[in-house]
Amino acid sequence: MADIRRMRPLLGTYVEVGARGGAAPAAVQAAFASIETAQALWSFHDRASELSRLNLAPGQAVPLSSSTLRLLRSARAMMRASDGLFDCTVGGALVRCGALPDHGGRPALERGSAADIEIGAHWARLRRPVRLTLDGIAKGYAVDLAVRALRRAGAEAGWVNAGGDVRVFGALVLPMHRRELDGAMLPLGGLRDAAMASSRAGHHDDAQEAAAFPAHIVAPPRGVPASGIWTVLARSAWRADALTKVAANAAPAARAALVRALGGALIDPTEGPSQ
Repeated sequence: MADIRRMRPLLGTYVEVGARGGAAPAAVQAAFASIETAQALWSFHDRASELSRLNLAPGQAVPLSSSTLRLLRSARAMMRASDGLFDCTVGGALVRCGALPDHGGRPALERGSAADIEIGAHWARLRRPVRLTLDGIAKGYAVDLAVRALRRAGAEAGWVNAGGDVRVFGALVLPMHRRELDGAMLPLGGLRDAAMASSRAGHHDDAQEAAAFPAHIVAPPRGVPASGIWTVLARSAWRADALTKVAANAAPAARAALVRALGGALIDPTEGPSQ
């Protein structure tokens, strides 16, 4: 049976879902439904999202869905493991510079620490008035949820591509390309039973470039993200997504080894995955 491929505007980009097998049509619908749910839960821009409810209630235990709690645990764990090179507490700084909307509430710190995020069985609490932003990990996590939905719905193989955060499963190989700053499409080889993500760090020189790479990577205190496009291969899309921020903020001499220690492989298109 031929692959079914559909695309919709979601997560601030265009999301493509593909599936193979007799259950493919229903599986694709299930995948899109899971992404729509993720968008409703974790959007910083939506004042009614679970993320915004948590951000606007520092010091309070906020009941949250199991999906949100799993994502928060993953984000906090990556923040700790990377010694803050991945940082989900920088929402205050991004609000202050106008990159994210201000929904009011108590004045927020520019950034916090992993210790500010307390997670219980069915709730989470921010110990200080920080603003969490999950943009550096949530798109990849949504891709993983969509892949899970494809599998549960009976797809034999498939893929989800959310603006460059991609995961593939089953007996198919998806050709991968990365759009460079000059608009050229650089081949990255084929992706099978794995995930890949790319993020761009550095100054946006023009509107077209800013539209192509809308995410903001915030450096650690006294640091500057290395300019460039960082691409990481991993088993899951959330990990690949988060590790692109680690790569951008890591010291050059330690970058590839650190990404590898945290479960990914840094991709140099001229050389392939780092060893």
